[in-house]
Amino acid sequence: MTHGPVTIELRDVSRWYGEVLGVNRVTADLRAGLTGLVGPNGSGKSTLMNLICGLLRPGRGEIRILGQPVWNNPELRRVLGYCTQNDHFYESFSGREFVASLLRLHGHGLDWARRTAADWLERVGLGPHMDRRLRTYSKGMRQRAKIALALAHQPRVLVLDEPFNGLDPVGRREMMQLLQEFAAEQRTIVLSSHILHEIEQMTDNILMMSNGYVVAEGEVGQVRDLLTDHPFQVFIRCDDPRRLGALLLREPGVLSVQVEGERSLTLATRAPDAFYLRLNELILDHGIDVDIVTLADENVQSIYRYLAGREHH
Repeated sequence: MTHGPVTIELRDVSRWYGEVLGVNRVTADLRAGLTGLVGPNGSGKSTLMNLICGLLRPGRGEIRILGQPVWNNPELRRVLGYCTQNDHFYESFSGREFVASLLRLHGHGLDWARRTAADWLERVGLGPHMDRRLRTYSKGMRQRAKIALALAHQPRVLVLDEPFNGLDPVGRREMMQLLQEFAAEQRTIVLSSHILHEIEQMTDNILMMSNGYVVAEGEVGQVRDLLTDHPFQVFIRCDDPRRLGALLLREPGVLSVQVEGERSLTLATRAPDAFYLRLNELILDHGIDVDIVTLADENVQSIYRYLAGREHH
């Protein structure tokens, strides 16, 4: 578990959208270091992150960061960084102009903003591309630009909503290392992901959500132990699913592979940790271009229903 000081306090936090429940009665203390927020689509992860950043007002309960209330506290946002999973860009801007312009909205001077934008775009691997127009960026490059923007003003609290979407295995590893270094500076990072293996590589602290509730909390290994009876269904989109599927069928931990169309496949495994390690090796060794690796939505929903059932027994 993360043992740093508490920086984010959630007390009986709920949020509704009309009659639709977003999050329900969430109470947690998030500490300095990195916390993984895991759950399927619709589980409440993005709603909780928007609440933490003060972009939504709780219908009930209270959120405090560094001892201060979050809602209607603009000064607090100077120490917050947020990377949304949605793309919102000024397409005619270059990467450098995009980051520098938004840094200036924090009140920084032009020279500092330009210099800092260049430094962080370099750190996320966009140095050679920082003067290209954003409309020419790939999905992975856009993700890197958003991460650079979220980190550039050196926030004490960083919230990242599915930041690895669209990144290839090398890019994922690079960004994971960068965020680990950032968290090691006694900063607080809340990061959402579908992939428990990725979270475990970065931290042993996790919140798992389903249907607006926190259904598991603690060390990643303890949470994964609850899932041993459930084969993991993994969805992969890549440029050559038939070749990758044939390679994966040779692996002892893979139970089945189903190719779906020209660019995707779904497989089942009971050994997700070993599988993700081996998948990265196969992708790199055979030069396969992978767009997405994630838990299949139907399987994710069944896993979280199972955990929710355990929670409410």
